[in-house]
Amino acid sequence: MSASGGTKAIVAALGANLAIAAAKFVAFAFSGSSSMLAEGVHSLADSGNQFLLLIGGKRAQREATPQHPFGYGRERYIYAFLVSIILFSVGGMFALYEGYEKIQHPHELKHWYWPVGVLVFAIVAESFSFRTAIKESNVLRGNKSWKDFIRHAKAPELPVVLLEDLGALVGLILALGGVGLALATGDSVWDAIGTLCIGVLLILIAVVLAVETKSLLLGEAAGADQVAKIEKALVDGDTVTGVIHMRTLHLGPEELLVAAKVAVQHDDTAAEVASAINAAEARVRETVPIARVIYLEPDIYSEAEAAKGPSPEATPG
Repeated sequence: MSASGGTKAIVAALGANLAIAAAKFVAFAFSGSSSMLAEGVHSLADSGNQFLLLIGGKRAQREATPQHPFGYGRERYIYAFLVSIILFSVGGMFALYEGYEKIQHPHELKHWYWPVGVLVFAIVAESFSFRTAIKESNVLRGNKSWKDFIRHAKAPELPVVLLEDLGALVGLILALGGVGLALATGDSVWDAIGTLCIGVLLILIAVVLAVETKSLLLGEAAGADQVAKIEKALVDGDTVTGVIHMRTLHLGPEELLVAAKVAVQHDDTAAEVASAINAAEARVRETVPIARVIYLEPDIYSEAEAAKGPSPEATPG
């Protein structure tokens, strides 16, 4: 679901960026615009980023091995983190350097119609790519705000493509503004200022992506709604009477580990407890299908022990 939606958005962005990058480099060759060069490198970096996201999605599908018993789902997080680094270095830092060089050594724009025409074409192409990313994201976003979706999405591809496309559109507008002001005033420093603004924008987006993907790499728990569903599914009110404590961890965007200590009746037999735990696991998997790895530990709930509070020497929780 999110993987297929993410792949569709990635492919749409990849096709748009490859076409736009070629057009921007042609425009730079004819006009000498530093904004066009920065934007061309930006689109080329974006294309490389989309290749990385596709590679990460493919490698994450590998079967678990004895060395990696929980599989390779986090490969998608690793490649998304690499995207943020490339966007910061190749995109943002290059644009800042190019803008600084243009201020130090200004030169007049030539054949202004090339950069203007290419920028208008790029804005149209990026708009279609951005529209695809928004459409695919809305399937998963639900009632969440865009800020919450980007901050809490477990699948990294759609937030990455969304921010890349947004940054590309804003960057194109900045480049068009820089070129337009340079033509209107006859001062090419405006082209350089537009380039610097593009660099700052890309660095800000890269930092946001790095922070969010770092959190995913460290390991995030299930969302609050999923945690509530899992706790409810574990308890049958007969043998499993409650959840003493529980921990969840995303092994990948569509794979969740659940570890819980559950309360059982003190006079139940081992066979009854084993049967109740198997039934609890089945209920959890039916309620939250991505809960694929489940470890349940039965225990006798004690109000007196619970009243003492958590012990640092006890099992966490």
